[in-house]
Amino acid sequence: MATVTPTRRERRRAETTAEIKEVALRLMADNGPGAITLRAIAREMGMTANAVYSYFATRDELVTTLIQDVYGELADAVIAARDTRAPDDPAGRIMAWACAFRDWSLANPDGFRLIYGDPVPGYQPPEGGAAPDAEHRVCSGLTELAAGAWPSAQARYADYEFEWSDFDPRLVEEVRTEFPGLPPAVIAVALRIWGHLHGLVSLEIRGSLGAQTINPDKLYRNEIGALIRSFGLEP
Repeated sequence: MATVTPTRRERRRAETTAEIKEVALRLMADNGPGAITLRAIAREMGMTANAVYSYFATRDELVTTLIQDVYGELADAVIAARDTRAPDDPAGRIMAWACAFRDWSLANPDGFRLIYGDPVPGYQPPEGGAAPDAEHRVCSGLTELAAGAWPSAQARYADYEFEWSDFDPRLVEEVRTEFPGLPPAVIAVALRIWGHLHGLVSLEIRGSLGAQTINPDKLYRNEIGALIRSFGLEP
């Protein structure tokens, strides 16, 4: 099939759309999530407000697009890293995912804050969430990591007295469909993995580790290694 070359107008529109999103993230980084407004973006770009509205009808539409973009990039990064390790190497897959999560977050701190930080004031996501596909990919990926570790971890988690009713019904439905035969404790293990990754990276992004360690990378890798060993695996 022949490739269709974008017209000059289409290229310029794509470039302007990308610039609007870049400016929005920069405004958020400099002045907080409340700084994302279409009028402020228009001033930064030397455009009229009406011109910006022709690209994004509302501020919430822009924020949703930003979340979809950055969450999709994060999902791509961690899944690609995980898949560099074989399915029969659960420890390696957890470590690869964890390192990719930190690397992406440090390279994209504004995107990290948009997904996991303070909410944009007044923002109303569309029904079903801002980025349901990326969210599902990340959630499913974390559950896959927990499922891979479960054969070694289950003896150590015999006291995990969880029921399916302890978790969000939509999450339970997805897990039971994609990973049949696993107990509800696997969701708790997946959340434990996510909590370790997110907790340390969030502290680093916010600058809270700066006064505590001069080598956050070493701290992070050792903590993830300890987590992996708690599953009965060797990193």
